[in-house]
Amino acid sequence: MKLHAATILVIFWLGVFTVHMVKGSAGSQPMRNLSCVSLSTKQLNIRNLINYEKQQVPVNAIMFITTKGIRICVSPNQKWVQVAMKKIDQKRTTK
Repeated sequence: MKLHAATILVIFWLGVFTVHMVKGSAGSQPMRNLSCVSLSTKQLNIRNLINYEKQQVPVNAIMFITTKGIRICVSPNQKWVQVAMKKIDQKRTTK
């Protein structure tokens, strides 16, 4: 009977240790849900953009988020993209 209880206790602690190790290694590294792999060449309406995220891997891009939650990737080198990012930043600071 004592051997049975000791075995259960060992299995329990191995389970706790395993969960702790997995949670510490995978959970401590943030992962992006979405990333840009291709870029749109179309100019977007700045009034419909509410946020953006900068990305460098796998491609250098700006991911704009629209009022409807749509994510669109564009090249950061375009003039209108820089203007849109500044407008979004201005809206953030005035709130």
